[in-house]
This record gives sequence, C-alpha cells and structure tokens, in this order.
Amino acid sequence: MKKIFCIMFLVLMTTIFIGCGNEKKTTDPNKIPTTVATEENSDKPVNDETAQDSKPVEDKLATPNVTPQTNNDYVLAADDLSNLQLNDPSKPVYDKYIIWERQEKGLPIALPDLEPYYDEPVVYLTFDDGPDGKVTPKILDILKAEGVKATFYVCGNMVETYPEVLKRIFDEGHAIGNHSYNHRYDQIYASPWSFMEQIIQTDNAIKNIIGVRPFIIRAPGGVGMFSANYWTMIEDCGYVEHDWNVLTEDATPSKPNASTQVNNVLKYLGDDPPHSVIILMHSNGDKQETVKALPEIIHFLRDWGYKFGVVTPMTPQPW
Repeated sequence: MKKIFCIMFLVLMTTIFIGCGNEKKTTDPNKIPTTVATEENSDKPVNDETAQDSKPVEDKLATPNVTPQTNNDYVLAADDLSNLQLNDPSKPVYDKYIIWERQEKGLPIALPDLEPYYDEPVVYLTFDDGPDGKVTPKILDILKAEGVKATFYVCGNMVETYPEVLKRIFDEGHAIGNHSYNHRYDQIYASPWSFMEQIIQTDNAIKNIIGVRPFIIRAPGGVGMFSANYWTMIEDCGYVEHDWNVLTEDATPSKPNASTQVNNVLKYLGDDPPHSVIILMHSNGDKQETVKALPEIIHFLRDWGYKFGVVTPMTPQPW
C-alpha cells in the first residue's frame, strides 16, 4: 500500500477543490477538516496572530502563481528529484511544485533514498516559530555579519503577516522549513490529516512569497507528538522531519538569559560533541536573550572546528 496516506490525502483535497469543501471539521481521524481555527470549531479565541486562520481552506490552498527566481544560493529540485544527493551542506533545497502539482503532472512525490552528509563536522543553527518583525531581523543581522547560514522553521500565519522578512531569509541564502500553519496543538494533532493540511497550507504561503516550497519540516513540540501514521504520511508525501540534539532552552518557562543559553548549549554538547549538531532556538516574540547569546554560540562553535550548514533532506537525523 505504498504512498496510501499521501494519495488518499490528495484525493480528498481534490474533492475539496471541486466543490465538496463546505463540511465542518469532525472528529473522524480520516476526515480532512475543511475549516481551520474558526470561532465555530475552536475553544480558543482567534487573536491577531491567528486571525488569518479563519479563511476557507479552499482559499488558503489555492495554487500559488509566483515564478521561482533563478538563484545560485539554493538547489531547485529536478522534476524527478534526482539531484538531491548533494556534497555541500551549505545550500538550501526547494521545490517549484506543491505536492498536488506533482501528482497532477505525474511526477514523483516521495523522496529517493539519500545518504546523510557526514563528511565534515557540521552545526545547523535552527530557529522556530517566526518570522516576526523584531527578533528575526536582528538574528538575520548577526548571521550576515558572521557570514553564517541558518535554517528558519516558519509558521504559515507568521509568513503571511511578515512576508518581507521571509523574503529576506530567502534572499540571504538561509534555509526555510515548514513548522505548521498556526502552531496550535489542538488543531495540528487532531489527526495525521490535520497535520498534513497545515503543512500544505504553509507550503502554499511560502511559495506565494518566494516561488518555491521546502521539503523540510519540523513538528511543533517535536516528533514525540507523532504516532506511526504521521511518519507514514510524512514519508509518502515527500517531507523530511528533523528535530534537534542541542537546545538553548530559550522557549522554556525559565526564560534563560544569554549567558545561561550559551551554557545550555555547552551542556548538551558535552565532553564528546557530536559530529552533526542541530541546535534549536526561536526567532519570535520575547527572544531578545537569544539574540544576545547568538554571537558567542557562533564564535565557540567556529573555534571548535564546526562548519555551519543548513538543513536539507540529506541532513543527518539528530537521534
């Protein structure tokens, strides 16, 4: 039953587009919801950050019409996905097609088997939950000054609110990953279908701005939120999920200051630092201490001999 989850999902999405999309969200785990985060089906009020969730899914999943720009700072996947085995971890990888466009054209959706990149010690700086208009630009300023590329796992509603910041991330050669549409666990994890609907919504928001969409995703809260059915759907729909093996703990209730965040990174690296390091940080809201900690984190990792890379489908898993 190879690709059964992805094929079923795309068939159901096609049903939505041809006029059967007025049904409200149900508790059936095999039913794709056709509305997201409306007051009618949510126990939480719709605030300014999630106000755009009330759009009909048909509108949010409409095919983007932005043409991908030619840019030597990233790799654009071939139609047959044959060029994703790279020998350089410094360039992001994107696709010019949303997954239903691949299906319509008869192109492969699931990724080929790829060998993880282990040639050099690499650290992948990753930032979740943005982009925003305050913290993300400051992080980008530091990365630019240090000559370092990073990976930003973005939320669709934030992308729609701060499109110019997403465009800057892309233009400056950083990788963009998919971190769901609204980061609301009650909706994202209602079922594998709900999770994938938010992934496709966010792909669409990203592609509307930069003309391409990512293959890489990160689950809000990490993969501990998944059952086996989530993994099957992710693989069959051609995505790669990466969590982390080092974190600053900048999103914990303790709200660590910059010095503590640096020490947290050192704690997780330990006496025998891993060859491949994925560091979790955040780039929104009140993360000013993350901004302060970032230069020191970059400097000692560089001194330790790490190369800075961006997450791609060939990035080694952190577990």
